[in-house]
Amino acid sequence: MEITWLGHSCFKLKGKQVTIVTDPCPPEIGYTLGKITPQIVTISHSHPGHSYVKGLLGEPIVIRGPGEYEAGGILTIGVQTYHDNEKGAQRGKNTAYLIEIDDLFICHMGDLGHPLTAEQVAAIGSADILMLPVGGVSTIDATQAAEVVRRLEPKVVIPMHYKTEVMKKDLATVDRFLKEMGVKESVPQPKLSVNKNNLPLSLQVVLLDYK
Repeated sequence: MEITWLGHSCFKLKGKQVTIVTDPCPPEIGYTLGKITPQIVTISHSHPGHSYVKGLLGEPIVIRGPGEYEAGGILTIGVQTYHDNEKGAQRGKNTAYLIEIDDLFICHMGDLGHPLTAEQVAAIGSADILMLPVGGVSTIDATQAAEVVRRLEPKVVIPMHYKTEVMKKDLATVDRFLKEMGVKESVPQPKLSVNKNNLPLSLQVVLLDYK
């Protein structure tokens, strides 16, 4: 499977049989999606920066909200979380998705805005690859993100939702999160090619390049 970061919280997950896009973002944010025809799209919440489905080609199946979904031979489980630390009182609800594709479990946290509860950790279960926001302001910050990593114990962590040179929102850069994770140097790579057999034995933080 190939994982490509399209910017913000948007990733393209290209499996053997299906392509999934998470939280498609509009060009106003600063990123360009390009021409992608996914079969499945997941939307963590309805904010414009995470639900730009019309920027994609074709007629994908769109998954929104908590529950179990089976489409295109892919099992996706949506776990209820919140966009803030007041159970959605400020910014509303958020859905974290656990996606099983090519024998891998990928967890996309959306705009998580609070520490995970024990129930949420149990519902998410064992994720091989974790994508989580680290830029703070409207989500968890670097320190809170590092705590989420410790609780979920993935093999690979891909940070998202942080300030880049094209990002037009006021967020923190990824640097503090890397420091929290003890990563001294990390070079962004264009994509991550991964399968069940080549997962790292210990936790690895992977930076992807949106360019």
